[in-house]
Amino acid sequence: MVFSSIIFIFVFLPVFLALYYIVPAKFRNFLLFLGSLIFYSFGDPSYLFLILCSITVNFLLGRGMERFEGRDMERTLLLVLSLFYNLGLLLFFKYTNFFIENINAALRLLDIRWRFYTLNLTLPLGISFYTFQITSYIIDVYLGKTKADTSFISLGAYLCMFPQLIAGPIVVYSDIRDALKQRKISVHGFDSGLKTFIVGLGYKVIIANRIGTLWNEVCTIGYESISTPLAWLGAFAYSMQLYFDFCGYSLMAVGLGEMLGFRMPANFRHPYMARSVTEFWRRWHITLGAWFREYVYIPLGGNRKGNARTIFNLLVVWFLTGFWHGAAWNFILWGVYYGILLMLEKYVWGRAMERLPGWIRHAYAFLIVVFGFVIFAITDMGELGR
Repeated sequence: MVFSSIIFIFVFLPVFLALYYIVPAKFRNFLLFLGSLIFYSFGDPSYLFLILCSITVNFLLGRGMERFEGRDMERTLLLVLSLFYNLGLLLFFKYTNFFIENINAALRLLDIRWRFYTLNLTLPLGISFYTFQITSYIIDVYLGKTKADTSFISLGAYLCMFPQLIAGPIVVYSDIRDALKQRKISVHGFDSGLKTFIVGLGYKVIIANRIGTLWNEVCTIGYESISTPLAWLGAFAYSMQLYFDFCGYSLMAVGLGEMLGFRMPANFRHPYMARSVTEFWRRWHITLGAWFREYVYIPLGGNRKGNARTIFNLLVVWFLTGFWHGAAWNFILWGVYYGILLMLEKYVWGRAMERLPGWIRHAYAFLIVVFGFVIFAITDMGELGR
């Protein structure tokens, strides 16, 4: 079920909100948890067990860390177990067949007849997002940045919260910890949230779905048959479609959260107004960038250990960013593409660019982003080469 579907707008959401506003405040987390599980079951009910196991395992490990406070060895072991479980599930479901296919390709190159069979796996709905959320929770508990949640229902409501379960934003537990314990429902919050939801719905249905037809036509015609102007128009259309689709979902999530009494972080801030690639990534998918900065870049040393280490850290972060988006080589190429560009802006031409007129910098950033989204869009490397 998606936010723009008829069943969500006219059946699920009205019924859920009516119950949510009627029940006493102490039961709202339970209703949110239950409603989110029902929402999730519309995708593939068989994966309900998976997300419930994730909540259970991390709830117990988080509580265990608090029991072993002051005993670093035991706490570290629990952290490693949690990371192995959370990231292991993501790797298994999202990347197993990618690894198998590449091993088979390497065997063909070596003229070895042995082949591994791919697995019949479907990607659980929202696993990339909720894995990052629960990982941030368990790391923050380990570091003492937040206390482990003492309520299974509260932690479940945080992880399964249907407004941000499918497409983000990635919400860190500490940002909504207080709201999970106590939050206010108001007419003003409902009104403001409803307006934000409607704007996001308009982005998705009226703009993204319509402008995306041009890119779909380009794909249907075939890349070898289109003219250069049509290729650029298609790439521009895809860039617009991706922004209004993703931003629309994020706005709908923020609006739904506001209606439920939560303040969710903004995920976009007019990214196509950026005048550099660096600025673009401060405006695009803000919560993902913040997650990688907090839980990968800074632990690796950030920019505190010299230029060579900073460059290495940047490339690692952007390799992982690309790989997180999808199990295909074009996503890895897309991540490395941005890692190199950010490195060049930081150390080579960044200061020189600042002296250029604003419109030139804007055009430079926009063209690089459009070209980058072509890499992002085409998973077949041969077709991407065309």
